[in-house]
Amino acid sequence: MNKQITMGLIIGNRGFLPDHLAKKGRQEMIPAVQRAGMQYAVGGPDESKYGCEETRSEAKAGAALFQSRRQPIDGVNVSLPIFGDEKAVAEPLLMATLNVPVLVQATPDTPDQLLIAIRRNSFCGKFSVCNNMKHYRIPYSLTCLHMASPDSDSFQADLQWFAGVCRVVKGWFVNTSATIMRIGPTMDGGRTHPN
Repeated sequence: MNKQITMGLIIGNRGFLPDHLAKKGRQEMIPAVQRAGMQYAVGGPDESKYGCEETRSEAKAGAALFQSRRQPIDGVNVSLPIFGDEKAVAEPLLMATLNVPVLVQATPDTPDQLLIAIRRNSFCGKFSVCNNMKHYRIPYSLTCLHMASPDSDSFQADLQWFAGVCRVVKGWFVNTSATIMRIGPTMDGGRTHPN
């Protein structure tokens, strides 16, 4: 039986967007991770607004949480229930230096509900967050669909796949005596050793 995965959660928020959707996104993400058979580490409403990350101080609190739970965290799920603040999402990963896989998920808008009071705009937010993570040199994985609701079967499949990625990465770093080699033909004139 596989060891249970512990997922660090970063829930993005942004001040001028409807933050009640960020709060709802956090409430939806926790059961989604539990449904996938995972444990989780996420800040609470006493540490940041709704337990989401929007400001530098909230990013620092998220990093401190991850550092305090460094050993059990196998991967991090960046969840964007709305267009989250890019720095507040990326900085906890930088500050905590977990060196674990990262999965980026964004919750879709409901097409017939695009009024400003209920608009998520996480479609664009995912591009922006991923672009910033690329600049910070934080490797990440994406969900199969650009937008995936936490309660969707598609996202559950993404979590199962990502759990496998986390297991491989963790096994890789635990087994530091591993040797990598390539077997097979090389290109004409290719050399595999310096002599």
